[in-house]
Amino acid sequence: QVQLVESGGGLVQAGGSLRLSCAISGSIFNIKTMGWYRQAPGKQRELVASITSARSTRYADSAKGRFTISRDNAKNTVNLQMNSLKPEDTAVYYCQIATIMDYYYWGQGTQVTVSS
Repeated sequence: QVQLVESGGGLVQAGGSLRLSCAISGSIFNIKTMGWYRQAPGKQRELVASITSARSTRYADSAKGRFTISRDNAKNTVNLQMNSLKPEDTAVYYCQIATIMDYYYWGQGTQVTVSS
């Protein structure tokens, strides 16, 4: 009954911004972290940003200074604000929730395309 649905992706020119949202439905217990991953064509899926229940954040080096991950408990979402986008940011972005027992929930992904 748990679903993670990403939204906010699209086509943007280099230097532009996008805000991704992950809407969480159903009940997930013992959450350890929430995060955003991305997978570019021909590449492995990689962690972009994560946030803990205490709102401690962690970013990939490529995202530091440009991306901001946040949680909105009232709306039950985890968000990723992406600024100063580059063509190399082009990928499918996935929302993920990891539980204390190392069980992982994944969304279906949202496409982000940055044109030069």
